[in-house]
Amino acid sequence: MSARPRTSLRDGLGPPLVVRVVAGLAVLLLFLPLAGLVARAPWRDALDVLLRPEVAAALRISLVASVASLTVATLLGVPLALVLARGRSGWLRGVRALVLLPMVLPPVVGGVALLAAFGRRGLVGGPLERIAGLTIPFSGVAVVVAATFVALPFLVLAVEGGVRQLDGRLEEAAATLGASRMTILRRVVLPELAPTLAAGMALAWARALGEFGATITFAGNLPQRTQTLPLLVYLELERDPAAAFLLSIVMLAVAVVILVALRGRWVGGLRR
Repeated sequence: MSARPRTSLRDGLGPPLVVRVVAGLAVLLLFLPLAGLVARAPWRDALDVLLRPEVAAALRISLVASVASLTVATLLGVPLALVLARGRSGWLRGVRALVLLPMVLPPVVGGVALLAAFGRRGLVGGPLERIAGLTIPFSGVAVVVAATFVALPFLVLAVEGGVRQLDGRLEEAAATLGASRMTILRRVVLPELAPTLAAGMALAWARALGEFGATITFAGNLPQRTQTLPLLVYLELERDPAAAFLLSIVMLAVAVVILVALRGRWVGGLRR
């Protein structure tokens, strides 16, 4: 007779039955739309739809823009997260609220805000066009800027949480051995932060890949130039719903592949 597994004090007691039932309903709510996509997709026409030139172009733009956005978000977001986690100035509360803002703003409002800042008559876009002749809206750069605007908060919040949970004694020990702050950051903090950083990057990438509202407002929906896969899905939903289902599954598959590849780091980052 096998012994029953003991519940550790750290894990706590299991949830009651009613909580498990409600949790099951939540899982069902998340599962049913995905099941509907798979059931409604015209699998016999899948090859014809996926080989369309506009699909390949939209997928390429989405992947390039999301990877570029992730790169920018990482280069900007990691230092910002370190400042938010370790800084002691009172004004950092306002900065943190600013970081959260794109997460609660309607995406279309985010696109309008980007136009107000980087448009041809915007705060930055106007002088930039007059001085350097550069126009950002309705270009490939605009796609990256829009995706970065909405994805950056996810990376910052994940990394900030990871930094706050680091063991400061390791950094103090390195400092007593004569290591500079930059050396401590490079040799102690960033390696310890790697799982959380990977989780934040996965979140930011997924958000950038699926961005719609800010992109269509700030970058437009120009085929072969700014038309990402979500924008193409929106158009196909009116012209050919079956194709929209297939394209949605393509986006779902790409996201699942990346998240599965990062699963170990993802879970490790969330458990820290």
